[in-house]
Amino acid sequence: MTHVPDMKKGVFAGIGAYLLWGFLPIYWKLVDHVSALEILAHRIVWSFLFLMLLFIVTRKVAYFLEDLRYLKTHPKIIVGIMTSSLLISTNWILFIWAVANERIVEVSLGYYINPLINVILGVIFFKETLNNKQRAAVGLAFIGVLIMTVSFGQVPYIALTLALSFGLYGLVKKQTQVGAMTGLSIETLMLLPIAIGVLFYLQGSVSGILHVGSDIPLTPVLLVGTGVATAIPLLLFGFGARNITLSLIGFLQYIAPTTMLLLGVLLYGEAFTIYHAVSFVFIWTGLILYSISKFRVFREEQRQRNNQIKSRA
Repeated sequence: MTHVPDMKKGVFAGIGAYLLWGFLPIYWKLVDHVSALEILAHRIVWSFLFLMLLFIVTRKVAYFLEDLRYLKTHPKIIVGIMTSSLLISTNWILFIWAVANERIVEVSLGYYINPLINVILGVIFFKETLNNKQRAAVGLAFIGVLIMTVSFGQVPYIALTLALSFGLYGLVKKQTQVGAMTGLSIETLMLLPIAIGVLFYLQGSVSGILHVGSDIPLTPVLLVGTGVATAIPLLLFGFGARNITLSLIGFLQYIAPTTMLLLGVLLYGEAFTIYHAVSFVFIWTGLILYSISKFRVFREEQRQRNNQIKSRA
């Protein structure tokens, strides 16, 4: 069972991750003159290097090596990390491409769908239970997402792929019992040879890789910065995924698509219809109902623990 302090930290980590992801389209817009494949390769390379630097600065290299030794005797976890690396890379490249092609609203739809997928995965794989209020909250959110989906007039392939890839990534992370930094480091390490190969293919030399897009101000700096922009929210997410329920993670994620949708509409001028407005009412009503229910359950559990401590004293 997750300890209360760890659960609180997990909630704050989840909120931080989703806020950062919500504002991430602004970053990708700054480098939308670079191809999505090239940006993905840079994300992988610089994320790995940033994480290695982070291990050194925080003096946790020993923990990283210890986790690596642990993985040698647990091949199933290695397979899980390989799977998560493929899922997250699929999610990354589609996200980048969609933002560059004026599809931020559809990206936000994908991340509205994802919490519902997380709730379903939590119930199926972890036997998580929902009370009546929580079921009602899921139902309201589902109606909101359904309205937004129907308003597209066609199957939103981008949104569905983003939702499924990230939902399954969260599921795999939940089952992979390694440190957040270690897990992400190994994920990027597994993809590193492919990423370097792509950069050499596209640029032809080390000089080309390091100075790609240098004719446009700050492009090299922004590409290097993709490591930080990628690693920090994923580290927060990895910590949160291990310390709070998958269904709660799913509802916290509404923070990210709401931020994205507002950016798409207010900052980048994408359409906001009556369907979006109605969807928001259903989704946020469900979110508030679910949050109140979870808070009451948490408060009751805390009260019972306090009573148990008093009875032992």
